[in-house]
Amino acid sequence: MIASYIVGNLLRILEFLLFARAILSWFPQAGGSRLYEFLCMLTEPLIQPFRSLVSRIDAFRRCPLDIPFMLAFFTIIVLEQVVYML
Repeated sequence: MIASYIVGNLLRILEFLLFARAILSWFPQAGGSRLYEFLCMLTEPLIQPFRSLVSRIDAFRRCPLDIPFMLAFFTIIVLEQVVYML
């Protein structure tokens, strides 16, 4: 019970960090800010496995959307829902 609460909250925090990174990425002047760099440092280890996976698919290489980011974000949402169902 307590473990699922802690894991659920950690997943919610990661979801928030990813969301904040996405919002800041829309502003070119925020690209070099310390906050954006900090968010990238925290969230890139979550996104990197999806980048490796998606880089193998030619159709996604020219896509203007950041597919690995979206996959990481939706995976965290699904994991959060699974944890809360337990």
